[in-house]
Amino acid sequence: MAEGTRGWVRRDLLRRGLLVVGGVAIGAGASEGWRRTHHRLPIAGGAASATVGNGQQEVGVGALEVVWSGRTSQRLVALTFDDGPAPQWTPMVLDTLARHQVPATFFMVGTQVRRHADVVRDRLAEHEVGNHSWEHRDLAELDATEAYDDLRRSHDAIADLTGTQPTLLRPPYGHLGGSVLHAAARLDYRLVLWSLQMVERDFPDDPAGHARRIVTEVRPGTIVLGHDVGAHRRLVALRGLTDMISGLRSRGYTFVTVSALLRASVAPTPTR
Repeated sequence: MAEGTRGWVRRDLLRRGLLVVGGVAIGAGASEGWRRTHHRLPIAGGAASATVGNGQQEVGVGALEVVWSGRTSQRLVALTFDDGPAPQWTPMVLDTLARHQVPATFFMVGTQVRRHADVVRDRLAEHEVGNHSWEHRDLAELDATEAYDDLRRSHDAIADLTGTQPTLLRPPYGHLGGSVLHAAARLDYRLVLWSLQMVERDFPDDPAGHARRIVTEVRPGTIVLGHDVGAHRRLVALRGLTDMISGLRSRGYTFVTVSALLRASVAPTPTR
C-alpha cells in the first residue's frame, strides 16, 4: 500500500473511533479501558517520583551512582552480608573472616544495630558497614521524606557504632523507587546492589556444593550477596564460607570491601 493511501486509511479509522496499534485497528473503548486500569503516577512526590516538588531539590550536588559490580579486569571480589547484626550468625561470619583475613562489607539494619551493637563492637575495623534501612521496610513504597527519615535513623545508628559515617546504601530487596534515589542523593550515598547471590535453596545440606557453585560463577569485580541472619537454610552458605574463600583464592582472587573494589574500578568508556 502506498504511503499516501496508508495515511488516508489511518485518518479514516481514527474518525470512526478506532486506534491503530502495530498495524491492527482496535476500538477506542479498549483504549478507554486501558486508561481506567492504569493510573498516572504523580509527577512530583509519592514513592515512584525522584522529585518532591517544583522548588529547589535539596540533594547536595545531585549526583548518584548505582553499582552492581566493579568495572575491573583484576581478580577482585567483594563479599557482602545483609540484615544483621544479630547473635544468630554474625559472630560466626566474623570469626571465619578473621581466621582467613578477609575483609567484607556488612549492610546493617538500624534496629539491629541498636539492639545488638555488642555483637559487633570492636570487631569491624577490617570491614566496611553500609546502610540497609532502619527496619528493613520496602523503601520503594515510601515517599521521599519517609525514605530519608528511615535511612537517616539507620545512618546515625551505624555512625554511632562504628565512629564512621556510612557512604553505601543497599535498599531492602534491591528495590529502587524514585523516593529511594532522592533520599540516597540527600545522604550522598552510593547505591550498591549485587551481581551474584548465594543460592542456599539449591544446595540443602551441601555447604561444599554451594561453595563450588559460587566459586565457579565469580568474575573479576563481582559483588556477592549473602546474609548473616535469617532463615535456617542460609547456614548452608555460611558453613561453606571457608571453602568459598579457599576456592576463590585458588583461582587468584583477592577479597576487598565494596568501596575498595569501586576505587579499583575504571571509568566506563563513553559511547557515541
